[in-house]
This record gives sequence, structure tokens and C-alpha cells, in this order.
Amino acid sequence: MIYGAGVDVGSTQTKAVILSEDRRIVGRSLIDTGANVSKAAERAFVKALEDAGLPREAVGYVVGTGYGRYKVTFGDAQVTEITCHARGAQYLYPATRTVIDMGGQDTKAIKVGPDGSVLDFSMNDKCAAGTGRFLMAAADVTGLSLGEIGERALLAKNPVRLTSVCTVFVESDIMSYLAQKKTIEDILGGVHKAIATRTMSLIRRVGVEEEVTFTGGVSKNIAMVRGLEAVLGVPVNVSPEGHYMGALGAALFALERAMAAERVLEAKEA
Repeated sequence: MIYGAGVDVGSTQTKAVILSEDRRIVGRSLIDTGANVSKAAERAFVKALEDAGLPREAVGYVVGTGYGRYKVTFGDAQVTEITCHARGAQYLYPATRTVIDMGGQDTKAIKVGPDGSVLDFSMNDKCAAGTGRFLMAAADVTGLSLGEIGERALLAKNPVRLTSVCTVFVESDIMSYLAQKKTIEDILGGVHKAIATRTMSLIRRVGVEEEVTFTGGVSKNIAMVRGLEAVLGVPVNVSPEGHYMGALGAALFALERAMAAERVLEAKEA
């Protein structure tokens, strides 16, 4: 059996996925990245191997992706996270033509071809507004966990309007609304609405084409899913594997290269 692995080193979390030659996920892991990026990549890969019940030598090829892809020192190649998210999304949802990837530090809008290739993309890499960090700031001020704010935001009756979508100022905006006795639900509803609106301006640069697939850690936030569907006017694909999408795409590339190498070896031996 041939295996390929993808390791996605993100700003806040590092993910690893191992695929078998029949393109099944046999192992995965998700850990906090922390300060040592190289160690995070190694630990995530080892945990995925343990999850798969495989020895290290069983994996024929490893592809690193994410902002820390060059820190995957044991990897055989590096592929950008934009390319990997497009490939992973198209693998799970073959009709995907637009990918929205929302992570801890940035948001990307990706136009995808029928084969999973990247036709165009746009990203807000110069500002953390509309990302996981923005939501984390909102959670901190309201005293809730990151996992709670999505469900609470769905209960909003009159979402507030944020005067700024800057992560630096969102805390003061929220504090101001709390002082005005606005409900936490309405405040969080406003936060999610502001992110969805800002994301829509990013998506317009590449054009919205169905199907739309939402990837990245923030795809686990139900209010963010509903907010995007509201501004897009179309349903959005969300997979339980959403936060593994980059690692999945990297693993697909790794598996293809491992199988190609095996074919070359067999041809030489024939």
C-alpha cells in the first residue's frame, strides 16, 4: 500500500493528513502551532502516523503547506496553501468553483477550475480583520469561548453595526456596546455580519461562481456559515474536514507523487 501525507502549518494550528492509495484518509491530527513551527510540523506528522497505525517509512511522500511550509524540514516538497485548499475542496466537493478559506490570520477567496486548479485568488494578508483572530478578540471581550460565539450570534435579534472592522479596535467597539446594554447576542451578530460583508468584497474580486466551499478553522463557526450564505445568496458547502482542507490537498499532491515514483520504480525493475 502506498501512502502520501500533507502537513499544513498554520499561524495558530498545524494539521496533518495521511491518505492511502485508494484516496482514503487513514490518519489525521490537529495541534496548536505554538512558538516552534518546525516542532509543530514534526509533532503533527507523528500524531497522524499514530492515528493511522503506520510506521514513518510507510509514507512515500510528504508535502508541506501553510505559512510555515518551509519549516516542514522532513517534507519532500512544498505547495502553497491556496493551491492545496483548492485541491482539497474540489476532492470533497467536485463541483466546487469558489473556495473561501478563513483561517487565524487571513482570508482567501479562490476561483477553482473543474480539475481543482487555481484560476484566480484574492486575500487580505495585510490585515487580520475578518479572520479567526478577529473572532478571538470578540470572544475574549464577551467572556465566551471561541466555540460558543457562533451559536450565540445566531440568537441575535438586532445585530449592532460595528464602526470598524479592524481587529485592533473591535474590542473598544464591543466594550462600548456592552456599556450601552446591548445584548451579547446582538453584538456577536454584528461581528459576524461585519466579517461576512468584508469577506464578500474580497470574493467579488475573483467572482462568485457556484458551488462555493468554505474551508479553514472558522468554517466550524455556524454563524459565519450562515452570514456568508446571506451575503452570497447561495448555499455554502461545509465539511467536517474543513479545517483539514489544506493538509488534505497537500496529501493528495503527495500521494500522486508517491504513486508516480512507484510506477517509475516498477518500470525500471520490469
